Formats: sequence, C-alpha cells, structure tokens
Amino acid sequence: MILTGLSGSGKGTILKAFEDLGFYCVDNLPVDLIATLGELAMENGAGHPRVALLVDAREGEKLRALPSIYRRLKRQFPATLVFVEASDEVLLRRFSETRRPHPLGHGHSVREGLRRERALMAPIRRLAGLVIDTSRFNVHELRQFVMDRFQSAGRQPLVVSLVSFGYRFGVPTDADLVFDVRFLPNPHFVASLRPYSGKQAKVARYVLSFAEARGFIRRVDDLLGYLMPRYIKEGKSYLTIAFGCTGGRHRSVVLAEVVARALERRGYRAKVTHRDVERQAA
Repeated sequence: MILTGLSGSGKGTILKAFEDLGFYCVDNLPVDLIATLGELAMENGAGHPRVALLVDAREGEKLRALPSIYRRLKRQFPATLVFVEASDEVLLRRFSETRRPHPLGHGHSVREGLRRERALMAPIRRLAGLVIDTSRFNVHELRQFVMDRFQSAGRQPLVVSLVSFGYRFGVPTDADLVFDVRFLPNPHFVASLRPYSGKQAKVARYVLSFAEARGFIRRVDDLLGYLMPRYIKEGKSYLTIAFGCTGGRHRSVVLAEVVARALERRGYRAKVTHRDVERQAA
C-alpha cells in the first residue's frame, strides 16, 4: 500500500490503523527507495509481505517522480495507491486548530499552500486505486473506516463495500459504481414509515413490495455477477458500490442491504455502511 494525499487529511491516522492491521509501516520514505523496499518485502516470501508506506508533500519536488515509480512498481508487485483528501474548508480548520504551517506554504498562507499541494498531487490522485475523503470523519471514525475496509486486504481477491447515501449530502467520492434509486416510491411520504429507517423490516417490506424494486435488484445482481470475476481478473482489490436516494435514510439503505446479501450468496464478503441514515433524523 502506498499512502499519500493532502496535508492535514488524516494520513497519519490511517497509517497507524494499517500498523494495527499487521502491515509493516514506513513513514516519509524517500520516493527513490520505494522500489528497493518492495524488493526487500517480497524477497523469498520472507519478512513483511504486507507493507504500507506513507509518501507526501514533505518530499517536495521529488514527489513528481512518484507516478512513474508507481507504474514501474505495479508491473513487478501487487501494489495499491491510496489517496487521502478533504475539502479546503475542513483542511483550513484543521491547520487553524493545530496552528501548524503548511509544508508547502514557504511564507505564504495555508490556503495558498493547499492550492500548490493540490496542483502537485493531481497526477498522483489520478492513479489512485482508492480515494478517501476524510471531511466527514473524526479521528475515531476514520480509524474504524480503515479497519473495516482493509482488515481482509491480502486475504480475499476482492473486498466489496456497499454504501447507502443521500444525494442532498453529496455522492461518496470513493464510489466505483453509483446507482440512483430515487425512482422508487419513497417511504418518507408514508406517515407510518417516515420515523423509521430502511434497516427496519416494515420499511424494507414496503420498498420491496414494488415491482420496480425487485426488477432493479435482479438486474443489479446480474450486472455484478458479470463484473466481479472480471474485476478480479483485472487485479482490482477494492470495490465500492453506492446506492443513493434523496436523504439516504430509506430506499438506498434497503437496496444496499439486499444487494449485500445477493453478493454473499455469490461467495463474496460484503461490508455495508449507511453513511447518512441518521442525518435526517438529527
């Protein structure tokens, strides 16, 4: 795992979570030594076959070499690039709270440092196998997210995460497949169901009582049955499937749970997260 991203986004927290998962972790490794570390880790199957290393803006201009180094590395070893980011507003608040200068500030404002860092990191972000937006996480939630997401990394050919979300709160940035289920009848407009979420059986029964929902599930199941073996063959390690409705409380929750069970029947382990299920109630 090559971990990189924006300053203040939580990379250090993620690296510590990797360490707790049994990865051999290296912080601030010079980019010129990445290939050497890969060779040492894989040599004769000894040592630490699960390695996570953190490379970031502290490398300065040398970071521009990371894309070419990563492409060469992937031709030799099973490698994944994880890019961590957050919104400018969140990053500015974090820098203000810690009172630390931005590593690319060089006498300029934190906002200018973030602008320069985003420009420097843009080619690297495009290569990422996974992008994690930490804007909505606190430290404990971020650690739990990483533990849930990566605890089976290296043990299964493909780790599948299903996420329900509300469009009013934005589409998950790390989603590989996004399904809009707002075409289904909305339990929000049924007074007896509105207080409950899609995790309750009565709401699920209502949503699944419609032919449109059952037809949608059949078609998604067929699609995933076709895609999953091909993703594995291509070498994809992580797949995030997102289901969105208006508020992320009813329809998307039901569909994520049902599709997760369908994937498990096909032999895949699926982790379900309901990102916005409590937001509307709050």
